[in-house]
Amino acid sequence: MGAYILRRLLLMIPTLFGIMAISFLVIQFAPGGPVEQVIANLSGQGGGAADRVGGMSGDFGTNASGEASGYRGAQGLDPAFIAKLEQQFGFDKPPLERFGLMIWNYLRFDFGESYFRSASVIDLILEKMPVSISLGLWITLLSYGISIPLGIRKAVKDGSSFDTWTSAVVIVAYAVPGFLFGVLLIVLFAGGSFYDWFPLSGLTSDNWAQLSWPQRILDYFWHLTLPLIAMSLSAFATTTLLTKNSFLDEIRKQYVVTARAKGLAERRVLYGHVFRNAMLIVIAGFPGAFISAFFTGSLLIETIFSLDGLGLLGFDSVYKRDYPVVFATLYIFSLIGLLTSLLSDLTYTWIDPRIDFESRQV
Repeated sequence: MGAYILRRLLLMIPTLFGIMAISFLVIQFAPGGPVEQVIANLSGQGGGAADRVGGMSGDFGTNASGEASGYRGAQGLDPAFIAKLEQQFGFDKPPLERFGLMIWNYLRFDFGESYFRSASVIDLILEKMPVSISLGLWITLLSYGISIPLGIRKAVKDGSSFDTWTSAVVIVAYAVPGFLFGVLLIVLFAGGSFYDWFPLSGLTSDNWAQLSWPQRILDYFWHLTLPLIAMSLSAFATTTLLTKNSFLDEIRKQYVVTARAKGLAERRVLYGHVFRNAMLIVIAGFPGAFISAFFTGSLLIETIFSLDGLGLLGFDSVYKRDYPVVFATLYIFSLIGLLTSLLSDLTYTWIDPRIDFESRQV
């Protein structure tokens, strides 16, 4: 197993390098970079970015030769000012040199500063992480807590009316977009048109610091109730059907028939013999499911419920061409995804020691 883990870890290096190289190459052809963003703000076509560019907005003039800078909208700007912008953003260096410097810094987990937020990338990620951890953790626990018992019940009652109507509910819930259901919840329960039972924004109340610990816990879940309901509507569908099909496959095997023939109680057959084998693929996928819920699928929910998390940070950074945040989050998420894939494989061997990854090629 040690050799397999080492091979997987070594394989992560070219994989991660390839992800960053392709992304960096794509960015080179994407129009509207950070320099263009500042120029657009200075020319009145945007807002806010120029105010955060190190006090340089007063260094531009009306030199018509600014047209030669090659940036759209740069007419009338002093070429010296354009050169300062390029230097501040690092675009005065060739692309290969910039990419090499970025990789070298990322290997040392030095992610630099945001272009437009006056904060380090790490500080920004840590600031937004509580929201994403809250959504990812609780939606994963909720989906597994609902899916596994429901899937087992559906397998036991396969073909019954219970199996039929629960399948219909699961499929319909999976088809309804979470953000659309979130809007409905706001209209009904967050002061939209009917009831005003739940808060509409934030992870905690303004008086959080003055609350006791029991009140803080209640306040925390009070704010999370509607977002979690909106996200969990479709989150448990796949795991439910996977659990059901896995149990059905195991129930039909010979060892189950033998156990029943020996007179074992149905509950002991189901949970003493079938459960461990049937849940192998479900439980082993838990790390990946958590990471998926943690990093994806929350952008619209964060926007609707005014939760400032990693999803909103990533979208805003791409929109504003805040490349240090874009590349740093891509690097971190890719690295965590690769490590999680390895962890999932190791979980397989922990649940079922018969699985041997050592004997296969990566």
